[in-house]
Amino acid sequence: VQLQASGGGLVQPGGSLRLSCAASRSGNAMGWYRQQPGKQRELVAQIISGGYTNYADSVKGRFTISRDNAKNTVYLQMNSLKPEDTAVYYCCAWAPDLYWGQGTQVTVSS
Repeated sequence: VQLQASGGGLVQPGGSLRLSCAASRSGNAMGWYRQQPGKQRELVAQIISGGYTNYADSVKGRFTISRDNAKNTVYLQMNSLKPEDTAVYYCCAWAPDLYWGQGTQVTVSS
């Protein structure tokens, strides 16, 4: 599975960004991880076939993951962004092995 992510950038605190990730084929689940400098990669959000979603506590209520099955694309809508959301965000797909896309930088700064 090949994954192509897009949508990162620089945004001020309180702002919004939407990340997109297009997959070459569908998987059982798709999601987003992020990695901050000096820290381990952590799961941000996951969406499983059937629409079940799972979020890290730190982003609940602010981020929304969604999926367009017809386009094999997953989105991450990020609202009320905070400086601590700054990281490289990676999309992934479980198909059933875990596949990774390239990272996209999200920087939240004034």
